[in-house]
Amino acid sequence: MISNALLRFKGRLKPHFLLILAVATVALIIIGCGGNTPTMQSSSMGAISVSVSDPPSCMAATPGATGVPDGGTAAPGGTFSSVFVTIRSIQAHVSATADDTSSGWQELAPQLVSAPVQVDLLHLPAKGQCLLEQLGSTSLPAGDYQQIRLILLANAAPSGPAPSTDSNACFKPLGGDVFNCVVDSSGTHMLDLSSQANTGLKIPPGQIMGGPIHVAAGQSVDLNIDFNTCASLIREGNGDFRLKPALTAGVVSQNKTGISGQMVDSVTSQPIAGAIVTLQFADKSGVDRVAMQQQTDSTGHFSFCPLAVGAVFDVVSDALTPSGTAYNVTVVPNVVGGTNLGAVPLVAETPATAGASTGPGTIQGTITAINGTAGATIDADVSALQTVTVSSTSLTFTVPLFPKSNAADVTVTSSTSCPTGAPKGAFCGSYTLVVPASNPIVGTFAAGKTTITSPATGDVLYTVEADATNPASDATMCSPSSQTTSKDATAMPLKVTAGATTTAAELDFTGCS
Repeated sequence: MISNALLRFKGRLKPHFLLILAVATVALIIIGCGGNTPTMQSSSMGAISVSVSDPPSCMAATPGATGVPDGGTAAPGGTFSSVFVTIRSIQAHVSATADDTSSGWQELAPQLVSAPVQVDLLHLPAKGQCLLEQLGSTSLPAGDYQQIRLILLANAAPSGPAPSTDSNACFKPLGGDVFNCVVDSSGTHMLDLSSQANTGLKIPPGQIMGGPIHVAAGQSVDLNIDFNTCASLIREGNGDFRLKPALTAGVVSQNKTGISGQMVDSVTSQPIAGAIVTLQFADKSGVDRVAMQQQTDSTGHFSFCPLAVGAVFDVVSDALTPSGTAYNVTVVPNVVGGTNLGAVPLVAETPATAGASTGPGTIQGTITAINGTAGATIDADVSALQTVTVSSTSLTFTVPLFPKSNAADVTVTSSTSCPTGAPKGAFCGSYTLVVPASNPIVGTFAAGKTTITSPATGDVLYTVEADATNPASDATMCSPSSQTTSKDATAMPLKVTAGATTTAAELDFTGCS
């Protein structure tokens, strides 16, 4: 059967985080699903088909959702009704070191070159389906493909083929030379591209789950490319949005098996709507990073599909109810594709004393950037990390953030005032992380059922991590480009309390050329 290249758009992943994502699963999946079978032109050729998918976590439940504040704040859940991108090429290369100008890039969907396709990344055709749209298919030389890139049509007068005005959803509100846009409660906004229209959205070797994409002679593969759409949209000061993509890829099976389940209250067993569910696995540093993310439906159910063949994930979830009650993180480790976890219990925050808060805690902090003696403009991707013990081994994971967090991309610029004590001449930015205020719980899946253990006692401790990138190119910058702190502003352990705000120690980036 024909393989499918699965391109899934899913939330902005960090540079080093991306180095570990071996499974495409929070967004853009390109996978073959039917369509014409590509012809293999010789015994040294293989075949591939391409489609796109995304399980969105920031799609508005109803048209017209809360807007996103200016200043680089990442989109909270329920913000957008549509995100349109126009894809003009998908390419792969057998060399891990090939750059934008290297020869040897292979078109995976040559149909796009002559007829670019505009896709609404937040619009699945029907509930339960994995795919958005078939993009194309082709034969290609057999080999191990080390990197992939997806190229979007620029928001400019096209020099080649482009969607017609009738098929361009951005045309009527924004004009004929806009091909990428987002729709929220305040209207339609241009989605600015950095260098992606020329160099493409890159999926380097570390972001291809399970290693290189192996295309055998006379055979076909199913390729899954995941772009976390929701975490990749940054609102700029002029009201437009900027695309800061994070993509992963992996070979998937044609039956599109996934991971599913239902989030329930640990006491009442009632379903929890709007819970945040993530699939994570460890990067080279051993820290779990988010590969996919979605919110549960009105009955508490979730489903991630398709997934890379052989992928194993840690399912990490939490929740915040409309009334303000927080549910703490449950981690179910080592879950394989094709697993239905059944009812996964989440434990609600309990008041420390009578009348105390049952809500989340908040971590706030400042990031500075400097190059020599001059301030530097950077994007900073901020994460909250917790650690839990699984089978006598420590597992550090990324905590799914609650709404009102400003973290996925913090802009550090000259327009943000710096606190007292910041390095002289540095530019500054601030972040807010709204997180569970209790220790995480480990779940175990066995005999078709998920059970949980009691959380660790004692202080609820966090680590904050920030990764610096260049706003224009998305390349890592500063030396070092990643920093962490497990201390608060008074150099004490970074402890979180329900209903309270803790200020983390400042993170100062230098060498940001």
